[in-house]
Amino acid sequence: MIPYDFPQMGNRSSKDGNASGARLSDVVINSLDANLSTEDLSRQAHKSRTQFHRLFRSLVEETPAAMRRRLLLERAAFQLRDSSTSVTDIAFDANYNSLEAFTRAFKRAFHVSPSLYRRMRTGPTHLPSAGGIHFLAPGSLPKGEFEMDLFDRFAGNDSWPTRKLLEYAATLTDEQLDRPMNAVVEILPWRESTKTLRQLLENIVYTKEIWTAAMTGADIPNLKGTPASERSPSAMLARLDKTDTAFHRLLRDVGKRGDWDSTFIDARGLTA
Repeated sequence: MIPYDFPQMGNRSSKDGNASGARLSDVVINSLDANLSTEDLSRQAHKSRTQFHRLFRSLVEETPAAMRRRLLLERAAFQLRDSSTSVTDIAFDANYNSLEAFTRAFKRAFHVSPSLYRRMRTGPTHLPSAGGIHFLAPGSLPKGEFEMDLFDRFAGNDSWPTRKLLEYAATLTDEQLDRPMNAVVEILPWRESTKTLRQLLENIVYTKEIWTAAMTGADIPNLKGTPASERSPSAMLARLDKTDTAFHRLLRDVGKRGDWDSTFIDARGLTA
C-alpha cells in the first residue's frame, strides 16, 4: 500500500462527508499497484461505476483515474530523488508500459525529465491537488516538518536556473551571444572579462567545473580559457550536466560515509 497524506476534505465541515471521501480514496490508494479499472474499483466500493465516479469527484475533487496517476507520479518523484532504483524500474513501478511513456508523463507533470530530476535531487514531489491528498514518503515526519539533506539541497539550487539560462541562450544567434552588454559587474576578476552573454555563461559553468575538480581531485580546467568549441550553449549545457553529476555524486558519497565532520576541502584542491 502506498503511504499518503490525507487532510480534511477541502472546506467541508461535514464529518460524514470527510469520512465518505476517505473511504472512497482508500479504494484507489490501496489498489494503486493492482492496475484496476474504474469499474473494478467501483465494485470494491460497493457502488455502480457511475455512482462511484460521481461521488468520488464530488468528495475528493478529483477523478479516481487522475488521482491514481498523480499519486504514482509523486511516488516516482520520491524514488528518483531519494533512492537508487533505476529509472526503468521506477517507470514500470508507476504502471507505465515503457520508459518513453513514463518520461513523457513525468516531464509533463514536473517540467523536467526523470533523469534530470534525479541529478538535481531538489525538485518537489507533490503535484497540485484540490483535495490535498499526496504521496507521503516512508518515514516522513508529520505535516509541517521536513527531512532533508541540506548539503544536497543547497548544492543543487543553481542547477535549475543555470540550465534554463543555457537553454534560452541556445535560441539566440552568435551576434546576440557576443554582443557587448552594459553595466556588467566583474564577479571573477581572476578569470576573463564578462562583457558578453556568452562570457557570462561561460564563467558560471567554469566556476562550477573548477570547484567540482577541486573537491573530486580531478584535473583543474584550463585557466587560460575554454576552447571556442566548448563555448556554444549546447556545449556548455553538456559541461554543466557532467560537472553536476560529479558534484552530486561526491556529496552523496560523503553523506553516506558520515564524513561531513571529517572531510576538509580548500580552494587549492587539497582534501584531508
